[in-house]
Amino acid sequence: MACFDYENHRIYYECHGAGEPLILLHGNTASGRMFDPLIPILSAGRLVVTMDFLGCGRSDHLSCWPCDLWAEWSKQVYALCRHNGFARVSIAGASGGALAAINAAMAYPQLVHAVIADSFAGIEADPQITAGIRAGRAAAKRLDGFCAYQQSVHGDDWEAVLDADTDAVLRHAESIGAYFQRPLSSLKVRLLLTGSDEDEMLPAGHCRRLFGEIARQTPLAQAHVFAHGGHPAMLSNMEAFAALLDRFLDPD
Repeated sequence: MACFDYENHRIYYECHGAGEPLILLHGNTASGRMFDPLIPILSAGRLVVTMDFLGCGRSDHLSCWPCDLWAEWSKQVYALCRHNGFARVSIAGASGGALAAINAAMAYPQLVHAVIADSFAGIEADPQITAGIRAGRAAAKRLDGFCAYQQSVHGDDWEAVLDADTDAVLRHAESIGAYFQRPLSSLKVRLLLTGSDEDEMLPAGHCRRLFGEIARQTPLAQAHVFAHGGHPAMLSNMEAFAALLDRFLDPD
């Protein structure tokens, strides 16, 4: 079991393959295990690293999560890189992990080579999406399959983990709003945006509108929206996503 110390807590991570490092960042209510089906595809010819953010999965759990959650997660990514001696990495994040990936790229441009941001909520909290999270998670806790999945990911205290996550998301929407600590115009690394037209977690047309707005703020962004697939797009379109990622990271 690979772990490193972070602010008096232990963060769990895994490494697969060898070569240039690609860090995969999980979304809210998940852990690095969400990438298990994708790792065999992506780890051919590169080092794929997954981690469980503090509070999630096999990392130490917390009773209260920080309000500016995705900026905090970006600091944990930096700590992971320092622990492993990574000088230059690419990052692919799904949903909340995409927000952390973009924050990391803007905070540590000397470290991050490129970013893939998949299936995420936006540039700032959207009332419709926030309301959906509040209602959706309350309803999901009444579903046996969801509860069993959460227990398999986080352990017997899964409900406390889910509640801490939800509380952080709602507090962020109420008191901060912006998902990024810096303007997107300050981005210095290439950014690939991916999503699906059929994403059940986001409003209809969300990805195309969002990606167009981001492209207006930074010339370093390019986008690909899959016609089909659920949330996140990278897992519902694994082979196509992997080919897209390969072309983006190695354009020559």
